[in-house]
Amino acid sequence: MKIIDLRSDTVTHPTPAMREAMAAAEVGDDVFREDPTINRLQEMAAKRMGKEAGLFLPTGTMGNLLAVMSHCQRGEEAMMGKFGHTFLHEAGGVSALGGVFVNTLPNQPDGTLDLDEVTAWIRSNDIHEPPSRLLILENTQNRCGGVPISAEYTHRAAQLVHQHGMKLHIDGARIFNAAAALHVPARELVDAADSVTFCLSKGLCAPVGSVLCGSAEFIEKARRLRKMVGGGMRQAGILAAAGIVALEQMTERLSEDHQRARKLAEGLAGIKGITLPMGMPQTNMLFPELSLDARVPLATLAQELLQQGIKIDVVSERMFRLVTHYWIDDADVERTLLQFSSLLAA
Repeated sequence: MKIIDLRSDTVTHPTPAMREAMAAAEVGDDVFREDPTINRLQEMAAKRMGKEAGLFLPTGTMGNLLAVMSHCQRGEEAMMGKFGHTFLHEAGGVSALGGVFVNTLPNQPDGTLDLDEVTAWIRSNDIHEPPSRLLILENTQNRCGGVPISAEYTHRAAQLVHQHGMKLHIDGARIFNAAAALHVPARELVDAADSVTFCLSKGLCAPVGSVLCGSAEFIEKARRLRKMVGGGMRQAGILAAAGIVALEQMTERLSEDHQRARKLAEGLAGIKGITLPMGMPQTNMLFPELSLDARVPLATLAQELLQQGIKIDVVSERMFRLVTHYWIDDADVERTLLQFSSLLAA
């Protein structure tokens, strides 16, 4: 029986083309900047993001950490949404390792931050306060339903923080999903930002890796910090080769995942006991909720689904997350809907 894993797009496996490219990859020592495959990936990534330079990293969490540490000194402040990945899911690294104070603001339902509230929270030069140095936006915004953030909003946010001597970093783990949903090149969504991290290992199917992009000066600083936190890699061109395939072959097909997520949402909306409090998905992610009068509690339902070969991500007592990706096809969607319907009607 095929396992249908809808917990996240991080569960994707490399495609056959990626495995072939990895086996044939030309490699060198990346700490010496001599790995030609990594160098090519970094150049490709920077071009796709409209930035001067890129830096290959093991994870997006490291990318966000290095961005914060590059933009901020110890004791300074980074502002971000309370649903932001850097605040929720990165082990507090920017504070524990970077010594950077975190100020969280409420995310709006569309994933954005209220810019008037951002303005109100930008610190003065009062010696009692940590200086505000950085604003972080996440695109797509995961915990708000995988919603894409528009280029127009990002430009306004960048203009605001730049007026106050601050920088803007985009946690673009799924920036290509945002680009597909908004029908614009990814670079348009980040061109106002000072830096951006995007993941190769989520919907793009590479086995590992993210790229941090920004100015040449910024990337040089981040490169030193990467070494400091143990991220200097040697013959990692084997990994970068899969990332090149991801950029060449996977970014243009993400709308297929979005269509399947919507089909999944439409089917679930018709099943008694399930609601969609965040509405229909705009990208590859949906957050259904089990009603109080459902046949079984969510934890029990998740176990029953697992017995049928379907994995879901339980977010809270009643809410769960489903994420479509390259390895989920139309038949998987139909089978998932059939099982939900059967289990909740039993």
